[in-house]
Amino acid sequence: MIQSKILVNSLCMIIFYANSISKMEKMVVKRSTNPSKKYMAIFTKDNKKVKTTHFGQSGATDYLLSKNKERRQRYRQRHQKDLRTKDPKRAGYLSYYLLWGDSTSLRTNIANYKKKFNFK
Repeated sequence: MIQSKILVNSLCMIIFYANSISKMEKMVVKRSTNPSKKYMAIFTKDNKKVKTTHFGQSGATDYLLSKNKERRQRYRQRHQKDLRTKDPKRAGYLSYYLLWGDSTSLRTNIANYKKKFNFK
């Protein structure tokens, strides 16, 4: 009897986890179609577009290009206010974590961002 309850609880946890994963939003980052921006993030849920956010000034230097840690630190201090929105789909969040993130690799920063904010 105890083993069957444990099995049922385990199955319920697996089903709950599978359902929560399927309800996660997906994020894809591409080159922007807006000539004044570098990238765009497309957020989808259940294969339906939720939001597209263009971010990063085209032609401007960022941490991915400059690799200058002091410049990155100054940018992040100056733009800390952008995180007050608590909305990771906003351009301020995307620039802060992707263009001025911990790594000089966009791919690494995207992976960290998805993990931090629970995107697929």
